[in-house]
Order: sequence, then C-alpha cells, then structure tokens
Amino acid sequence: MEKLTINQWAEEDRPREKMMQKGAQALSDAELLAILIGSGNREESAVALMQRVLERCGNDLHQLGKWEVEEFARFKGLGPAKSITIMAALELGKRRNLQQHTQRAVVRSSKVIYELFHPLLCDLPTEELWVLLMNNKSKVIDKVCVSSGGLEGTLADVRTILREALLHRATQIALVHNHPSGSSRPSPADRLFTVKVKQAAEAMDIILSDHLVLTDGDYYSFADEGAL
Repeated sequence: MEKLTINQWAEEDRPREKMMQKGAQALSDAELLAILIGSGNREESAVALMQRVLERCGNDLHQLGKWEVEEFARFKGLGPAKSITIMAALELGKRRNLQQHTQRAVVRSSKVIYELFHPLLCDLPTEELWVLLMNNKSKVIDKVCVSSGGLEGTLADVRTILREALLHRATQIALVHNHPSGSSRPSPADRLFTVKVKQAAEAMDIILSDHLVLTDGDYYSFADEGAL
C-alpha cells in the first residue's frame, strides 16, 4: 500500500496546519517532533517515524533528551541535521523549565533544590559539583559549578565554594552533586567533604543548609537524613 505524504493528508491532520488551527496543546509529542524534522523517509511519514522513535524510548521525552546523534541514526531518515534539531529543541525545553524554577525559587525543602538541579545534572556522564547560593530569606541568588569530573582535590573546592559565596554575598549555601552510577547514597568522601565545607563556612558565618547527592529520579539529602 502506497503511503500518504503529510501533504496528502486531510488538512486538519497535518501537524503544522493542526497547530495553527487548534494550538500546540492539541498535538501529540510525535506530531510536534514531526514539525521539527519536516519529513520522514520513503516508507513512512514524519509523524509515523517519530512515533517509532518515541516507542523506542518508552514514549518518554525525558529519555529522548538523553539521546545522542548515534541513537537517532538508527532510524532511516534521521540524519545529523534532523537529529541535532530534535536535540536542540529538547535542550531548550530543559532550559526553559530550569529558568522557570530559578526565577521563583525560595528554598524551603530539599525537593526544591532537587527540582532546580535535576535538569542540569540528570543526564551527565561524569560528576559535577555545584553550589547553590542563597540570601538570608532562602531566596536563590545564583547557581555555580565549582568542580567537574569528581570530588578530588576537596581543599581547592572548599576555597572555590566560599569565594563564590562571598562574591555573591550569600549567607546560605547548599551543595549539589550527581552520581552517574545511579546510586544516590553518599560515599565516605562525600561525607568528609560535607564536614569540611560546613566547618569552613561556619567560620565565615555562612550556613551550609544541605548537600544533595542527585541521580535521575532520586536524591539523598544530608539535611533530611540528619547528617549535617
């Protein structure tokens, strides 16, 4: 059976026309992605192609956001240009979500910190250490990456953290780092590092309010566990 191209579909079923008539919320994920790639391949339309792509990742856009060009290349019709277009769109969505959280963030719980940093750290293949800088009302001032690739050389990291706090006039800080292994349990090095930062911060009248070890879908809070 010869497949219909998008241009041969009923006008109300074409993704672009459907979006114009009914709004973006009326489109499925596959239809929105089809608009990005523009065309499918000789055997299937852009929508059908993106339906197959979504099936491969469990219809989970979060998982799709972790894909690299190589994963997209498994599908006929998804070359580097189309793949990068999808990746760029998903990254923009992630940044929008992060920006919305940051703009209104007042840190009242470890969950708020997790929601702030999950978009930044959940997909990384290596560890990064970030410091969340806050004022005396627990409102976010800024977020700064102070270490990448692990938590070695903790003395230098402590200095960097406190320098950022002083530069931003932060009276409270929280530490956040990811575990790409998928385990949120802190290592002995994580615990020792937390103690060092807390002691150094106290000497400067800065409160270490929490330290989160974050994975994709879970986290460990030193404050919640009474480990600060």
